[in-house]
Formats: sequence, C-alpha cells, structure tokens
Amino acid sequence: MTEPAMQIVDSFGMMAERRFADVWARTVLPVRERRLLLLGLLVGQGLDDQVETHLDAALRTGELTETELREVVVFLLHYAGWARGARLNDQVESLIERAGRPRSGAAGHAG
Repeated sequence: MTEPAMQIVDSFGMMAERRFADVWARTVLPVRERRLLLLGLLVGQGLDDQVETHLDAALRTGELTETELREVVVFLLHYAGWARGARLNDQVESLIERAGRPRSGAAGHAG
C-alpha cells in the first residue's frame, strides 16, 4: 500500500497561530481589554477586514455588548478620525443587524 501524498505544511501559519494564541492566553490583561486595545489599533490603521473579525468575536463571546461597541465608536471617532470612525460605526451597526439585534433608538427618528 502506498502512502498518501504529503501535503504542504504551512509552518509559518502554524507558528503565527501559536504565537497569537500565546499572547491571548496571558493573564495580566483580561481578554476583553486585549480586544479593546486591538480594536483601537486596527481602526487607527484602517485595517477594516480585521476590525470586522474582532467586532464579531467581541459580540459573539460576550466580551462587549452592543451598547459597549457603540461607545467604542463614539470614543474612536475622536481619536482615529471621523472617516475611520464612520466606517467603524457602519461595521458595528451591520454586525448588530446581522446578529438580529435592532438598532437602539432607531424608531421615531426623522431621517
């Protein structure tokens, strides 16, 4: 019987994944604070795809509530700039809608 062909091993990917897991597993800062730091950094650098991933993880795991995500938007609008803050707001509101949660205070506002 012949052995199956050996698949290419992504050693860099495996190493990077392990390193990130080590950083997230450290206990000096709670995961929630790490997530907030990372979100600020990613928004500030305009890395929207990664922001989307971490917003989803924060909401899904309960690290941040909808209200807290919206407060992150308010805070980062002032420090990351209005354009990046507006993009973050769109990402947060889209995530909340996809998660089946209505926008708070959306009813009764004139457009």
